[in-house]
Amino acid sequence: MSDFNLTEANKKLCDFAKIVNKDKIMQNTDKKKLNSNDLKVGVDLGTSSIVLTVLNKDNKIIYGNFAYDNAVRDGIVVNFMDSVMILKSLKEKAEKALGVPLLTAAGAIPPQTGEKSKKIVSNVIEEAGFICTNVIDEPTAAANFLGIKNGTVVDIGGGTTGITIFKNQKIVKVIDEPTGGFHMTLVLGGRYHISNKEAEKLKRNKKKEDEVFMVIRPVVEKMASILTSLGSLVTSPIIVVGGATNFSDFESAFSSVVGESVLKPKYPEFVTPLGIALFDTKK
Repeated sequence: MSDFNLTEANKKLCDFAKIVNKDKIMQNTDKKKLNSNDLKVGVDLGTSSIVLTVLNKDNKIIYGNFAYDNAVRDGIVVNFMDSVMILKSLKEKAEKALGVPLLTAAGAIPPQTGEKSKKIVSNVIEEAGFICTNVIDEPTAAANFLGIKNGTVVDIGGGTTGITIFKNQKIVKVIDEPTGGFHMTLVLGGRYHISNKEAEKLKRNKKKEDEVFMVIRPVVEKMASILTSLGSLVTSPIIVVGGATNFSDFESAFSSVVGESVLKPKYPEFVTPLGIALFDTKK
């Protein structure tokens, strides 16, 4: 097992989860010292939510917020105007809380979804009032936040499973498969004969987690089999991130298929959003 340590990343993730779910702005932030030109913004257009992240010039978290949406499917924006309106609202709330305008932002797409997908994400960000500085693939954003030089990042979102393998900080393999949290929802809906909306609610019910995971475990095992198909290319550590990994038994189920230990950060749904903001670099 690699000596890779999640301690620092987990602290940042816990801080971010606290402000996203409660205060939105980091405590003790001196708004008088904020400069729009120094701020870095990340926009994560997810299948179930849009997350907005703001960092200062030292890459410290100062703001975070999210809104649920249904404008993205399998990692692709399917409702452009809904995405724009949600992002505009998040931008306005952030600017009101911080007291300064947000000028630029970076976005991300699942790996290998093409230039068209990249252009759409860029257009959403621009239409919401930002200058889009970068659009990168999601596992690369996650790896950058985690500080991975060697290893495998498996980013499991609402619609896709993206895998990126790194050696000496260089990408040696990238794949993306259309299976994720939404497919868990479909399986639950079929099992209980309920609507997707009801199934999604059931999936998020922590009191029902053990029962739910028994039903969706085959989906998790399918995700793991995508990784095992890469054979000797896979490098350790293997780190799983993304909202669809938010089950206590996820790592053990995934590990049982891949045949080695798997690491999962705390609040794995926020790893990629924080990583995206790091790529908001001004020209």
